[in-house]
Amino acid sequence: MREKITLIKNAKIVNEGIIFSGDVLIEGECIKQVSESISPKSADVNVIDAEGKYLLPGAIDDQVHFREPGLTHKANIETESRAAIAGGITSFIEMPNTNPQTTTIEKLEEKFAAAAKTSYANYSFMFGGTNDNLDEILKLDVNQVAGLKLFLGSSTGNMLVDDPKVLEKIFKSTSMVISVHCEDEATIKRNLQEHMDKFGDDIPIKYHPIIRSEEACYLSSSKAIELAKKTGARLHVFHLSTGKETSLFTNKIPLSEKKITAEVCIHHLWFSDEDYDKKGTLIKWNPAVKTSKDRDQLWEALLDDRIDVIATDHAPHTKDEKANVYTSAPSGGPLVQHALPAMLEMYHKEKISLEKIVEKMCHNPAILFQVERRGYIKEGYYADIVLVDLNNPWTVTKENVLYKCGWSPFEGATFKSRITHTFLNGNLVYQNAKFSDVKSAKRLTFNR
Repeated sequence: MREKITLIKNAKIVNEGIIFSGDVLIEGECIKQVSESISPKSADVNVIDAEGKYLLPGAIDDQVHFREPGLTHKANIETESRAAIAGGITSFIEMPNTNPQTTTIEKLEEKFAAAAKTSYANYSFMFGGTNDNLDEILKLDVNQVAGLKLFLGSSTGNMLVDDPKVLEKIFKSTSMVISVHCEDEATIKRNLQEHMDKFGDDIPIKYHPIIRSEEACYLSSSKAIELAKKTGARLHVFHLSTGKETSLFTNKIPLSEKKITAEVCIHHLWFSDEDYDKKGTLIKWNPAVKTSKDRDQLWEALLDDRIDVIATDHAPHTKDEKANVYTSAPSGGPLVQHALPAMLEMYHKEKISLEKIVEKMCHNPAILFQVERRGYIKEGYYADIVLVDLNNPWTVTKENVLYKCGWSPFEGATFKSRITHTFLNGNLVYQNAKFSDVKSAKRLTFNR
């Protein structure tokens, strides 16, 4: 059987720090040619005229919670990966705090098997570290799993690693990227008790960033970095939320040489504590959305390359769960469908360039996790690519939200840019709000 051939003509291609007009030829799963002008060699080539549109590599989201297994009333791999494809995210790395938790190789392989059957997007999973599973960590094949995730602050499905001796052993024992959620548990517990003494369970949501405070974040991040420097571990600090933490990171060396890296999430770049009055617990995340000054400092660190990656921390809960009083309302929210449109909105507001968006959402996750042949528009790479119309406004409504939980913190927002086509492993899987019946997702592999 002949390989399917697609030719994308007249696109503005955003890749490796430049934008240029050109064509991309896809044969089978991969990009065959990138050139200023390519002519179809036969009549059976599927030609897509991309005049006026921008062609981006598919985004790689290194931090999502798709809730499967065990929490599938909120989300599952199929529904959330489908939403990701509509949002221009072609690969995801999912977190281990499911039920059961992904803390044994057996449970990890069960997740891979589930994703192979249902995922719309390319997939990998992080393995969860605990106080007592070092033996399992040492058995992992580093080329087949994205990395190791440690919760140094409690979150959904408490996997808190709080034994300093165990932490040091883990940091010393693996060559994989160790990704960490950094919030100091003792500080948070103390702050929470103070507010519960005053308000009971129904604490006003505006106090969330005071309970899960700058101090809690900085204390935990700085300790993790100190341990990484002591042990030589490869550390990636997830979802920075404070300006103070940005001082812990450097932009003096290329990403490929960095041993300690950082990430910021869409919600910490978009919202601030001024939005709690309107959005309430819908924007309750851990770590908390903090002040507009923190947001400005996160932007500054992102643009000067102290922060390396933009991710979502997509973590759905039902609207009913979110409607609970403060102490019972879970933290997290759905983001994969709207992350790239939100960042493109920031491009329109002249906060960030298209080249920098692609660097932080596509190239850098691929470099950081050593993802094999993805994250770029390059000959020989898998054809995970996205066409974007920068001038085709749409408004986020309950009706066009694709998450299983049925809501978005962006409802009511109008985005100027729209993802029109998503290609995955050479297949056109999404076009003008319609999905292909063919699932062509693959398990991510790593060059380590």
